[in-house]
Amino acid sequence: MALIVPVVLCGGSGSRLWPASRESFPKQFLAFTGDESLFQDTLRRVAGAEFGAPVIVTGADYRFLVAEQMRAIGVKGDIVLEPFRRDSCAAIAAAAHLARARDPEALVLVLAADHAMPDVASFLDHVHVGRAAAEAGRIVTFGIKPSRPATGYGYIRPGAPLEQPGVCALAAFVEKPDEPTAERYVAEGCLWNSGNFLFRASVFLDELAALAPEIGGPVVEAVAKAARDLDFLRLDPEAFGKAVAKSVDYAVMEKTAHAAVVPSDFAWSDVGAWNAIWDLGTKDANGNAAKGDAAFLDAKDCYVHSPGRLTTVVGLENVVVVTTRDAVLVVDRAQAEKVKGLVARLTAAGRKEAVEHVKVYRPWGSYESIDDGTRHQVKRITVNPGSKLSLQSHFHRAEHWVVVSGTASVTVGDKVTVLGENQSVYIPLGEVHRLENPGRIPLDLIEVQVGSYLGEDDIVRYEDVYNRN
Repeated sequence: MALIVPVVLCGGSGSRLWPASRESFPKQFLAFTGDESLFQDTLRRVAGAEFGAPVIVTGADYRFLVAEQMRAIGVKGDIVLEPFRRDSCAAIAAAAHLARARDPEALVLVLAADHAMPDVASFLDHVHVGRAAAEAGRIVTFGIKPSRPATGYGYIRPGAPLEQPGVCALAAFVEKPDEPTAERYVAEGCLWNSGNFLFRASVFLDELAALAPEIGGPVVEAVAKAARDLDFLRLDPEAFGKAVAKSVDYAVMEKTAHAAVVPSDFAWSDVGAWNAIWDLGTKDANGNAAKGDAAFLDAKDCYVHSPGRLTTVVGLENVVVVTTRDAVLVVDRAQAEKVKGLVARLTAAGRKEAVEHVKVYRPWGSYESIDDGTRHQVKRITVNPGSKLSLQSHFHRAEHWVVVSGTASVTVGDKVTVLGENQSVYIPLGEVHRLENPGRIPLDLIEVQVGSYLGEDDIVRYEDVYNRN
């Protein structure tokens, strides 16, 4: 029996969950309920014996985040890098080619990295239902039986039952409706479009070639000319750039005669906005839920997201409060979808808080700015065990490093020094230097920068194990 190859689509910025989710570190990499991220939850969901190694499709900006979060939970797979965003169809097609190369009979299960499915057993039961139809040549999607007339989801109109039990023909896709139309769709038995698919790779690719050659052709070339870069597979940018940006629904599912749907009742959320996070949270007797340090008084049906600091809510109802080091959001739960518009306004105004976190993740670890002035900046730096920064120099700043915990191997010019807790080193302006963690625990240090210009672009790299410029 052919293995099912999980294909996890891991792009998108999750702007409706700002300020926790930002383009530099979007929602799929964040933990909203448990201790692991939505992406890690997705990988664990498909770790059983019937599944092969996953194929992750993401962008170059997220490649090291993907690799680190996979490493943290012990999952190995292929990480495919899109040179440009071309919507879901091209990404799925590239992954399907890789799955078919492993096994001509391979089945593919397409999942979004940022969806929540708390009842994994029920989800897998529905996958088993859809498998028989996929093996028979159907391109199967999973339609969720609505719990309410939601306006934030697209809908699927199921058709006649097929010979495989629990599977129907797919009569039509319906766009996101207004509230009266959503109520009618629910009454008519329409299903929420979950955006998850199951099919035989060869069937999907044949249909793509016939129905959307403007996508299928360029993707074939992009995969054929793909290049290995460390642990990543980079699709050829010139070829991939020719692919038309189109969702898989528009390109294939609305046109194919092989579409099918499994009417599903497993718990599912696309985690699209803060009201969805409240839905998923564990609530107190007054309907309040929180992630982080929160306290409520005379509050009802509120949600607080506040890792790292105490946030309190008094005398309010149906409110979401999100706190980070550099931004606070307060929004009526019923208006949570409007956060995306707020982020667009902040971005247009040039506010870096719209897209960047105070804590910045790098392939070697992370850094966080904790103080800055006209000629100084203080950062907290964490270097992962066995990792090292590039060999580099700066034109406009000198640096002082103080080790807080762990062990640092520091190169300054021709000299290499090993430093422990409470030891420090000075990096003169213009001096070639490197920081490395040779130990088995994270290295934490405080960096004080002093100079006339402190921007991240004041860096010359001479050698870099991560192939950055």
